[in-house]
Amino acid sequence: MIALHTITTRMLPIGIALALAACGGGGGGGGEKSSTSTPDPVQVQPPPVVAVPAPIVSDPGQPGVVVKPAGATSSAVENPAMSALQAIDGSATTRWSSTAVDNAYIQFDFGASTAIGYMKLLWEDSYAKQYAVQVSNDGQNWSQLRYVTDGRGGAEEFFNLGARARYLRVQGVERATQYGYSLFEVEFKSPGNDNTLPTATTSALRYPASGAGWTPLPASAEPLETLQFTLADGTLVTRFGARGLARHGRERGEDWNEIGYGPNDTVDPATGLPVDKGPGNYLTFVPQYFKNRTWGVEIIDNSRVAGVAKPTLIVNQYTTVDFLPGGVAFFRGFDRPGVTGYGWMAPGELVDRDVAVCKPTPYPANGKLATATGINGACTLQVKEYPGHGGLDAAGMPNNVHVPARALAVGDAIEVSPSMFSTTAAMGAIGDTGGIRYYSAEWIYVVGAGLRPWYGVQPRLNSVPLPAATLAGGLGSVSYNYSDNGLFMFQQPHNHIGMQNMQRFVEGRRLVHSSFTTGEHNEPGNDRYAAAVGLQGQRFNQSACIACHVNNGRSPAPAAINQRLDTMSVRVAAIDANGVQSPHPQYGAAVQMNGVSATGARQNWGSGVRVAAFDTRQVTLADGTVVELRKPAIAFDGATPAAVSLRAAQPMMGTGLLEAIPEAEILSHVRSSPDADGVIGVANFVFDPESSAVRLGRFGWKASKASLRHQTASALLADMAVTSPVYRNRSCHTDPAGCGAAAAQPGITEADLQLITQYLALVAVPAQRSMPSGFPRGVAPLDEHRVDAAEVAAGARLFDGMRCVACHTAQMTTGSGHLFAELRNQAIAPYSDLLLHDMGPGLADNLVEGQAKGNMWRTAPLWGIGYTDKVMGSAGSVGYLHDGRARNLTEAILWHDGEAARARQRFEQLSRTDRDAVLAFLKSL
Repeated sequence: MIALHTITTRMLPIGIALALAACGGGGGGGGEKSSTSTPDPVQVQPPPVVAVPAPIVSDPGQPGVVVKPAGATSSAVENPAMSALQAIDGSATTRWSSTAVDNAYIQFDFGASTAIGYMKLLWEDSYAKQYAVQVSNDGQNWSQLRYVTDGRGGAEEFFNLGARARYLRVQGVERATQYGYSLFEVEFKSPGNDNTLPTATTSALRYPASGAGWTPLPASAEPLETLQFTLADGTLVTRFGARGLARHGRERGEDWNEIGYGPNDTVDPATGLPVDKGPGNYLTFVPQYFKNRTWGVEIIDNSRVAGVAKPTLIVNQYTTVDFLPGGVAFFRGFDRPGVTGYGWMAPGELVDRDVAVCKPTPYPANGKLATATGINGACTLQVKEYPGHGGLDAAGMPNNVHVPARALAVGDAIEVSPSMFSTTAAMGAIGDTGGIRYYSAEWIYVVGAGLRPWYGVQPRLNSVPLPAATLAGGLGSVSYNYSDNGLFMFQQPHNHIGMQNMQRFVEGRRLVHSSFTTGEHNEPGNDRYAAAVGLQGQRFNQSACIACHVNNGRSPAPAAINQRLDTMSVRVAAIDANGVQSPHPQYGAAVQMNGVSATGARQNWGSGVRVAAFDTRQVTLADGTVVELRKPAIAFDGATPAAVSLRAAQPMMGTGLLEAIPEAEILSHVRSSPDADGVIGVANFVFDPESSAVRLGRFGWKASKASLRHQTASALLADMAVTSPVYRNRSCHTDPAGCGAAAAQPGITEADLQLITQYLALVAVPAQRSMPSGFPRGVAPLDEHRVDAAEVAAGARLFDGMRCVACHTAQMTTGSGHLFAELRNQAIAPYSDLLLHDMGPGLADNLVEGQAKGNMWRTAPLWGIGYTDKVMGSAGSVGYLHDGRARNLTEAILWHDGEAARARQRFEQLSRTDRDAVLAFLKSL
């Protein structure tokens, strides 16, 4: 029997509270008056006198049996012929229909306290978008069984009700149409094995007692793909992958130009205020992006070869489909004010200008040229000089002087912009009926060095390499975004991603965006992935990874009472008499809130978790500023477990770089005794789920996962009920000890598990936005580029001075053994030591994971945190910390306690100017 949660108006939004008050609910007693207008009155009918039916004898080991209400009443109806009794008359042609008010209800009387396990609502087209299911024994005091925030009409089934009551009420909160609520039929069944959650065998999760005997993650002698190598004579060879894009890197929703040289839609001429006409289409993903739309680019550079006075770049493209010749643009056209969104100086020189089509070219071997000369054929391009261009005056405007061409020189920054122009016949021959014309990213190639992330300077956002200090994710950092596509900033590959790794990246992204129930992609225009269809269990949290990791970022934060938390993870455990924690016998290690039938129909199994209230307190800073802190209190539709921890999904970018940090570097930050602020840091250790080796934990809120493979397989199982070669049976969710012996169930293949893992490894980190960009006169910068470099620098000094870096370690270096060359030997700035720290009682839960006690959390990386709002977009409210409680960065800092208490106290003492500088620094990351 589940615990019923008594409803009080304190816990509910005003509309719901008024609805309950109107129907005599709310627990009795006087309520506060509201200035909100009162909804239309509801006619409340007293409970009728009914004959007490014979008790239903139910056997929990057998299917539930039909339970027929003795009577039904409701709020006011549309007309007398549509009374509440029409919803239980057994006819699908008659219906109950309320008047057109949100807070209408229908109520069923079973004549006596009755066990109810199942309910089915069959809605007419006028259904409830939001409503509560309540029970009562006296018709006056009501308890909530379920709360629905996303009603969809049709047949809605409720399982595992576990209720015993005389009355059951469906209380409307919000209509989906302008009409009243309308139900054809309502059906009930007693509890039975077809509608009640089973109790599973459980066993405790295993963690090492210590890190004794730990072993590092496996290393690879050679990378999967070579990105750059040097020939014996000093020739530098650089290779990178390209993908088809819809538009160019400086095209946003507004045309922009210097005054007098073309349209500038970025400013309203009447008010002088910035104008936002929407984003460009540069960092987005074109339909069928994973299908025949990636290729490789190779640059062979002899600028450092002894005796070469006039260096040449040889440029080859490796394609899997026909390309039209040329198609690569070089050198930013900075000398033409009228060309801003795109425009280049030179197309390169084809070996054979008369070639008609460039046929597919096989990818070359690692570390070797395809031909001795580097010339692969007629379609090879050569760049032999820095082209002549128009001269500019001190203001960056044309001065009517021609600057002649010159020889290339080491250090020259060349913008490289490939494109894919195929033919309908060639694509159709391989069964691809999609687009044939695409642009690609815009890279900076530095002669004698290789690819570098870039930003735009005067004149006209001319591209130059970003300073090394801004490259949070090393050489793979994402360049500055001038297309207003901030929504996609956590979805980009490493800047120097390999030629074939780009295809692995897009195929892995496809899986992350596909439903493991239907196989459908969440973006239109993409083929269904048949291999993913039906892999999901009956109960799950979400069907696709992207449903929780919004745009590869965080999950939406708890923001409203009764908000369903199925885009977050609710970790739970039972606790035995000895204090040992193990998965909950019904929920497992995490609550799986959603369910579907064998036919795909949605089912409500009573495993929902929602926001019940917000606990608030105020903090007064030294300058008198008052900040309200709040945290969500949650309620379960079913049983409340002994140990509970609400967890937000974490950003997915940069995880490959974290995996590539050597264990020794992470462990070097563990202190044997606390420092002057009490900071110590503890490493978590875990068992490898496949080899049982002891590994250093580095992923998850409590560092309870050792590798991206481990993290991916665990999330597939716990959040999506999808098995894998790591966890072969869904029973692994409740019975870890029996997992290895459990029979394998159909699940994701080894190849697809690797693709997801590889995708996560290759998602890049944005460069720090601490450099002001060179927008032309009169052009409004995008919000993310309104950078005050001095303020950001001051904030960085204060962040260091407050000793936030004692945990949020700024600099780390990856090792040389990762499978991906992109991740090797990179200087990165994650702002995390990946260790556990005591964060005080205010942030503590009561869930233990190895060395991580309830008050201990892994230091969250801060890179990319300034893009949080952009990445969330309109999907929900942004929240920080493990349960999303902090609505902004100031609140997040003020929740810090325990080992972070002294750093927080220093922040509280800052002047407003200094606080703003710290926040500007954080938002630049």
